[in-house]
Amino acid sequence: MAKIGVYVCHCGENVKGAVNIQEVLDFAKTLPEVVIAKDYQFMCSDPGQNLIKEDIKEGLIDRVVVAACTPRTHEPIFRKALEEAGLNKYFYEMANIRDQDSWAHWHDKLGATEKAKRLIASAVAKVKLAEPLEDRYQEAEKSVMVIGGGIAGIFAALDLAEMGLKVYLVEKQPSIGGNMAKLDKTFPTMDCSACILTPKMVEVGVHPNIELITYAEVEDVKGYVGNFEVTIRKKARYVDWEKCTGCGHCMTICPSKAPNEFNLGLNDRTAIYIEFPQAVPKKAVIDTDNCLYFKTLRKTGKVACKICEKGIPSKNIAGCPAEAIKFEDKDEFLTVKVGAVILATGFKVMEKHHFKEYSPNSPDVLTALEFERLISATGPTEGELRRPSDGKKPKSVAFISCVGSRDERFHTYCSKVCCMYMFKHAKILKEKYPDIDLYLFFIDVRTAGKDFEEFYVSTKQLGAKVIRGGRVSAVDIKPNGKLRIRAFDNDLCSPVEVDVDLVVLATAIEPGIDTEKLGRFFGASCGREGFLREVHTKLYPVDTASRGVFICGCVQGPKDIPESVSQAKAAAASAAATVMPGKIKFEAISAEVIRNKCSSCGVCVNLCPYNAIVLEEYQGIYKAKVEPALCGGCGTCASACPSKAIIFHGFTTEQILAQIEALTTY
Repeated sequence: MAKIGVYVCHCGENVKGAVNIQEVLDFAKTLPEVVIAKDYQFMCSDPGQNLIKEDIKEGLIDRVVVAACTPRTHEPIFRKALEEAGLNKYFYEMANIRDQDSWAHWHDKLGATEKAKRLIASAVAKVKLAEPLEDRYQEAEKSVMVIGGGIAGIFAALDLAEMGLKVYLVEKQPSIGGNMAKLDKTFPTMDCSACILTPKMVEVGVHPNIELITYAEVEDVKGYVGNFEVTIRKKARYVDWEKCTGCGHCMTICPSKAPNEFNLGLNDRTAIYIEFPQAVPKKAVIDTDNCLYFKTLRKTGKVACKICEKGIPSKNIAGCPAEAIKFEDKDEFLTVKVGAVILATGFKVMEKHHFKEYSPNSPDVLTALEFERLISATGPTEGELRRPSDGKKPKSVAFISCVGSRDERFHTYCSKVCCMYMFKHAKILKEKYPDIDLYLFFIDVRTAGKDFEEFYVSTKQLGAKVIRGGRVSAVDIKPNGKLRIRAFDNDLCSPVEVDVDLVVLATAIEPGIDTEKLGRFFGASCGREGFLREVHTKLYPVDTASRGVFICGCVQGPKDIPESVSQAKAAAASAAATVMPGKIKFEAISAEVIRNKCSSCGVCVNLCPYNAIVLEEYQGIYKAKVEPALCGGCGTCASACPSKAIIFHGFTTEQILAQIEALTTY
């Protein structure tokens, strides 16, 4: 016969404010096999835990029910208390009388009290049938894969490498750097973006513990925390990177042109190219869609151009001096084993073609990132402000905020950095071109954070005109080429029309194109807006639902650079804590197949959301088998099995039925 102790927490006023604690205690004492019922203001505190420990050590109880908060945050605390007192930690059950009761029924004390009684009765009925279970341990790979080579991925990789761990940094572009490499300056300090980023990129490239795998994508993922097996496709570069010196000679002689993605199509690049001057690794790749050699070969089967390889002998122009061109190159597949994974694939900006009201077809209507390249020293105009339509210097520029953000048609969230980078752009222009007219159209200004308000004030003092009045209604093209902005000015309480030479749209930050795909690969869930979700906003801000998989930077949502770096360091620390012990602990709460009962129907295999069940040969017949390390403890298989051949340890059929009976009896 079990000896059960019930411990009810006041949780300050969180529970006590809606539940009659004394009435609940009196009820608990009447439940079968309950020998102790106590309350305390904060059961999770040391004195609260000591109440439980002392009763266990004195032999008064051998089962524990704590009626308090959510088990998601507090269950580990009380399980540890049981272990320290010498009792198997699975002889513990929690009744969530805060989240599921007092908070939900705050203004119904009678109802909340009755519900608390039922929840406790249910927990007592379950813990009565609890069995002693033991956690399992498996060896873990002491290595981590970081996917995404932007600023977040770079810092995560460097922190892990400095801890002595092997790091695989995978980036889909030919160079690391991400979106930050496209920026001119960073707010609020106005530091040169390249000056901050480039040394870190170089550090990644030469670090002995980092294997840099660029121009590559994840193709497949198998395994689980401690033992992920990731297959990577290294895309054909058509240049031998072992030989390529990054001299750029091939780019000077290549006759084929294509839109420059790094400059967001504002100018052209050659078909063989190095992504940007500070690229790491600084190696050339061939764009086969635009290369004359490959285009002709596909169309006619003949070779028309090998200038990058052979040069132009008639003009005494040599080809690649390093003999690095490799037209026969093929994709390669690489499989690596790692103990943990960090997803840092960043963001993309919303494209302007979605906004018909803002004349997106005009070359003089730019997104903020396009404008960033326009004013960058490595951009298409080498930092000189020029209208894309005619190459002339604009005399007036307007910035429009919240384009696609805070908009029920597109994204309801705030993109967080737009207000600040609009002020950054205004500051750059006013300091470089004091006579330029600047108009900044806001719904409202959001500059929360250290030094941001001061940055806003100083920009206004330079002469930038801030207009607040809701969303801009339209941008029209006038016959003289000017762009007319129609809006409303709250300060003047009247409509306003402004004619400018250039319009910059602060378009929304969106999830990267690979976010959902990577989420499926690694079992990390996406929120409704498409960003990857953390397990708990406050307590586990970089953990995903898939153990051993962490997130950082804008893959989780819009962030500025300092926030992305902070989160990258947190993800690196969490990943390191996972793999550095060399072994992974798996809880005993998991499913197990009783082979002799299994009918080999395969229902459980198809339903398991964690891919933890397989059919394998057993005594000449294929039977289901659960891989405990992959089992997420959802119980789907046990509930669906038509043969009742699956036991879900910790939540057996008998325990669940006992809970149901208790809930309907009391």
